[in-house]
Amino acid sequence: MFMYFDRTYVLVLIGILITAIASLNVKNSFDKYSKIKSKNGYDGYNTALKILDYYNVNYVKIKKTKNALSDYYNPSKEIIALSEETYNDSSIASIAVAAHECGHVIQYKQGYFPIKIKAGIVPVVNFASTMSIPLIILGAFMSYNQTLINLGLILFFSVVVFQLVTLPIEFNASKRALSILNETEILDEEELVYARKMLVAAALTYVASTLATALQFLRLLILFRDRD
Repeated sequence: MFMYFDRTYVLVLIGILITAIASLNVKNSFDKYSKIKSKNGYDGYNTALKILDYYNVNYVKIKKTKNALSDYYNPSKEIIALSEETYNDSSIASIAVAAHECGHVIQYKQGYFPIKIKAGIVPVVNFASTMSIPLIILGAFMSYNQTLINLGLILFFSVVVFQLVTLPIEFNASKRALSILNETEILDEEELVYARKMLVAAALTYVASTLATALQFLRLLILFRDRD
């Protein structure tokens, strides 16, 4: 069974290491640029407010969430959630994070095609991520029923594809954020350099997560490929 340690487990360990490094990097970047306050004094909340107003978006609400670095945009509820570190803080890091979430809002407003694809396949991917491993386990217990195992592998692979689709969306949101911060003059040129570094570090966490999932899929493929 794949729950026990075997040589392929090194793929999982590599994925964990990559993810840990990326998480540490974004935390260190946030801590670093949290110490640099913006010259215009905008905090995360007012940054988001100004950007939404700049694009005439009056239907999205901004709320505060307690979880650290848990900022997100919920398109179904039309809410931007900013963590406490971001909401009231006037640092470059907080402004960059708030602008990034606004970048997602603008993607939806302007009909950015990749994000439409992502929104459309979310229910399928949620089902796939929930059922893939149970199907593989069930297939293994049922005398290695290859049909169930293959179905589980396909579902797991769809999660990898979903994460791949997410990558350009996140990079695009960061690109939009930097452009917006420049257009609205919330940050000057020097501050934009810092904001870019912060957003690159954040984007790399998505890259790391995708690599980790791909490595896990590779391990499952090695362990449960057609034994015939």
